[in-house]
Amino acid sequence: MKQEKAIIVFSGGQDSTTCLFWAKERFKEIEAVTFDYGQRHSLEIECAKEIAKELGIKHHILDMSLLNQLAPNALTRDDIVVEDGGEGELPSTFVPGRNLLFLSFAGVLASQVGARHIVTGVCETDFSGYPDCRDIFVKSLNVTLNLSMDTSFVIDTPLMWLNKAQTWELADQLGVLEFVRERTLTCYNGVIADGCGECPACKLRKRGLDEYLSFKKGS
Repeated sequence: MKQEKAIIVFSGGQDSTTCLFWAKERFKEIEAVTFDYGQRHSLEIECAKEIAKELGIKHHILDMSLLNQLAPNALTRDDIVVEDGGEGELPSTFVPGRNLLFLSFAGVLASQVGARHIVTGVCETDFSGYPDCRDIFVKSLNVTLNLSMDTSFVIDTPLMWLNKAQTWELADQLGVLEFVRERTLTCYNGVIADGCGECPACKLRKRGLDEYLSFKKGS
């Protein structure tokens, strides 16, 4: 039996699109919310809009441009190089406060549209060291949201303990592996589908897909 209504934090990328299909199977009604925080590639928002429209899902786009002003990073500035963190430092793509704000605003939206569940594609297994992708952060924020609005939200994190190969496996189990592969945008350089092949996001995505397809072929 499907559960009640859910809000999904939706970027149009591999993880959130997989979560979108995951949510479609579990909830009677879902609405998607995408945040415009001045990300380098507006194509990300267009991908999200097109997928939501094709699936007939109500789609909210919220202006979060203040985040760009406060926290310059490689996802919003062309003059900052996309690179992994070294010697314990965070990658240049880390946006301080992003998931804190996204999930908080998703909670406000959920309260307005009568949704109890908030679905997000954060993952601690392949999280690039981002502190706001950790399970302990999500659980802490879940308690804070409930206290702040005197409600009983549930933040669902279906990918939390999956690596990229397992995320591809989940998409395959949901019957949408090719859709996710061909229609989503994960690339830091704004190349849809399999991406540029050079940035950290593309390398992680491809490594996971190759691992899963190899496993599937051998099983």
